[in-house]
Amino acid sequence: MALSISRRFLRSFGSLSRFGRCGDSSSLTSQSFRASHDLYGPVSGDCLFSAESSSLIKGGASSLSYRRLSTSNVTSESTNESIPSGLLSAKNVVTPQHEIGLYQDLVIPVTNFHNEDKGLMVLAGDVFDVPIRKDIIHRVVRWQLAKRQQGTHSTKTISEVSGTGRKPYRQKGTGRARHGTLRGPQFRGGAVMHGPKPRSHAIKVNKKVRRLGLKIALSARAAEGKLLVFEDLEVPTHKTKNIVNYVNELENAKKLLLVDGGPINEKLKLATQNLHYVNVLPSIGLNVYSILLHDTLVMSRDAVNKIVERMHTPIKR
Repeated sequence: MALSISRRFLRSFGSLSRFGRCGDSSSLTSQSFRASHDLYGPVSGDCLFSAESSSLIKGGASSLSYRRLSTSNVTSESTNESIPSGLLSAKNVVTPQHEIGLYQDLVIPVTNFHNEDKGLMVLAGDVFDVPIRKDIIHRVVRWQLAKRQQGTHSTKTISEVSGTGRKPYRQKGTGRARHGTLRGPQFRGGAVMHGPKPRSHAIKVNKKVRRLGLKIALSARAAEGKLLVFEDLEVPTHKTKNIVNYVNELENAKKLLLVDGGPINEKLKLATQNLHYVNVLPSIGLNVYSILLHDTLVMSRDAVNKIVERMHTPIKR
């Protein structure tokens, strides 16, 4: 791999407007080039700049900010071991890292409760690698919590409270406050003014926003490394100790959410029903709030396929 001469090295020659052809360079340029020759070794090529860069210099230094200069390269043959060999190795110095939200397909290993290797699975990038947006998560969670409220609260108005409708005493002459009924809100056992009545607490959130919220929650778990894919969620017996032993083997797993593609296996249901930190859901019931309540998400291969199919289904308007 060749090492290009940096712009800082080029600026050591002084103002770029003084450069002409290589044969017409000033004494300052010759001294600077000689000093750099002693420091870096001989440079391949008779001229430091190519014809393209010479035309750029004639046009002024301002054009250098728009185009990169074509310079000679320092190679391992021309250095005479004056440059450390590590700088000229073929290994990439900068390794690009994966960024969240690029809609790139993810490859994840598939295992089971026995930690056996079951191959690999590709997760769709438009479902498991979308940009993280906390505002969407907040809206979807508010929608879920509001919609699940029963709204059966009810109080009685003055017409619904049992009691007589007779005037308790005459209007004048008693020295007391005037009243026309004993069922008013100021009396014990009377009505409740402006009290709650049965109603729906649901708020409106568009379907595409709710779908995006689920994608963001899945992408967040995948980015954290808290998304596990199993070949299936079959357990040998209904004993709770099997699930307990598996959870103890996981690192930093306090609450576990198991998601299966179809109906929940009866053995798995019995094995997890006494564990408050392990919950089981079918893929049709997977939601944002449940994902946020559990720090580790375990999905079967069938559940992943059904979730992707569900996310790709056109929204009925």
